[in-house]
Amino acid sequence: MSALLPTALATSGLLGGYQTARATKNRQLGGAVLAAAGAAAFMGWKKSAGTGTAVALTLTYVAAFGASHPLAKKMGAWPAVYTVTAATAVASLAFGRSKN
Repeated sequence: MSALLPTALATSGLLGGYQTARATKNRQLGGAVLAAAGAAAFMGWKKSAGTGTAVALTLTYVAAFGASHPLAKKMGAWPAVYTVTAATAVASLAFGRSKN
């Protein structure tokens, strides 16, 4: 169960950060949601899979956020956010659990 929590946090951060920024028209508030969820996901990944994996998955999370912007120009905002969120969730599920 503990490996699922960081995945849920990362998913919530990407979707919730975008939705918050869009709904409030305040990009900084959306960024705060993204950052808080990312920090919490990092802690969960660290606990379940170790520091190195947590760093790698957090970099994946940040890269997904960055990739959503140019991707949105090609496919639209929500499809881009869904795409990068799905990719991040798959990475989290594949690598975010301990190898015990």
